[in-house]
Amino acid sequence: MAEVLPADYAERVYAGVLGKIIGVYLGRPFEGWTYEEITAKLGDVDYYVHDKVGVPLLVTDDDISGTFTFLRALPDHGNDKEITPEQIGSTWLNYIIENRSILWWGGLGNSTEHTAFLRLKNGIPAPHSGSIELNGQVVAEQIGAQIFIDGWAMVAPGQPELAAELARRAGSVSHDGVAVHAAQLLAAMEAQAFLTTDIDELLDVGLSVIPGDSLIATMIGDIRSWHKQEPEWRQARVLLEEKYGYHIYGGNCHVVPNHGLIALALLYGGGDWDRSMMIVNTCGWDTDCNSGNLGALLGIRGGLAAFDGDHDWRGPVADRLYLPTADPGRAISDAVTEAWYLVDSGRALAGLPPERPKARFNFAFPGSVQGFTSESADLSNVDGRLRIAVAGVARVTTPTFTPPEAIGMRGYQLMAAPTLYPGQRVRARISAEEPVSAGLIVTRYGADDELVTMAAPVQDIGTEPVEGSPPG
Repeated sequence: MAEVLPADYAERVYAGVLGKIIGVYLGRPFEGWTYEEITAKLGDVDYYVHDKVGVPLLVTDDDISGTFTFLRALPDHGNDKEITPEQIGSTWLNYIIENRSILWWGGLGNSTEHTAFLRLKNGIPAPHSGSIELNGQVVAEQIGAQIFIDGWAMVAPGQPELAAELARRAGSVSHDGVAVHAAQLLAAMEAQAFLTTDIDELLDVGLSVIPGDSLIATMIGDIRSWHKQEPEWRQARVLLEEKYGYHIYGGNCHVVPNHGLIALALLYGGGDWDRSMMIVNTCGWDTDCNSGNLGALLGIRGGLAAFDGDHDWRGPVADRLYLPTADPGRAISDAVTEAWYLVDSGRALAGLPPERPKARFNFAFPGSVQGFTSESADLSNVDGRLRIAVAGVARVTTPTFTPPEAIGMRGYQLMAAPTLYPGQRVRARISAEEPVSAGLIVTRYGADDELVTMAAPVQDIGTEPVEGSPPG
């Protein structure tokens, strides 16, 4: 018998995906900075700061790539609830390009994920590939199991036990011990966030899926106690650092301090997006990871309304994200596309048929623009259509291959194949509120990699819809 999913399931998944990528883009420019460095150079981080430190907003990032790539284990293995760690480990081998994509390639015994990849590559299956027994406690308890976990919650809406179990299996490919507990707790909270906004209930549900005497449970208890007694989040951050800081939990990026910051920001932010994200990012440490996880939770919890604060969080991002893997055709992606992949897996786990639209650009969710941007037109989503408001001449485009600004970006290399290539037919349906002239264009890399624009004949368009195609 098919399970009943929340009525707004698909839109809430989209909000969770948006929360993940916005959080990562917000925290990435100052990843690894201390609280003292952040407050001295940036102040309270209440909006994007990439321009202040001279880096692009959109980047390739392991938090995003791993989250939406490792979930491919589900459709690749029949969307089976009983999927095993070994099957998820095989997905790592299928989609990761060694030394180039998704993971931090810091070497055996240094990078947890690289260590696990080498184990898998050399025939050691998951979960042994990520075990304390094989890799040691410090390596096995770094942050990675947690940062890749949001999608496993989004395919199990309202089922925290299932989300936690999927998170355990996925996390055990590369991690063990408290790292897996942290991933399970967070996944359970995100699954429960489809049903409730109550923060205490979310924390209680998260705690119910891990041992009550575990280090993660003890720390959450401390943070909740501080929250009741100490009104100032900055002082709570001091208490967290004193008892659970990097000076106690070593390695390159231990899960314990960073998991603590997520809980602290959630409680002291009261679930409000702007305040919670300011706290978690201003606190420092692994900012893109913490901000991405908390962003996913808040997006699921509040839906698209979560982003309706004092700032335009969605506009600068325009749904865009990169997924460089061994499947280059999916490298240029967007939040709508990735949300539909998750929704279809969630529906399959619930015994329901897929519902992803056939159109690549379907603008299915309120406010979605699927990467379309313009320097001279205002873009918006009106009733599932892209609305272009312009006085004069405007060019509106979305990337279908590596855009110029992504060539040579810092961090992880973007490896992509075009999503538009010779032989394909592209159609657009255009309607106007008053007569205009419009045509479709394609910009491609030509000789010496210079940009060349091909334009279809401009058509005069009245107030009746017109269909057109770009040049061949």
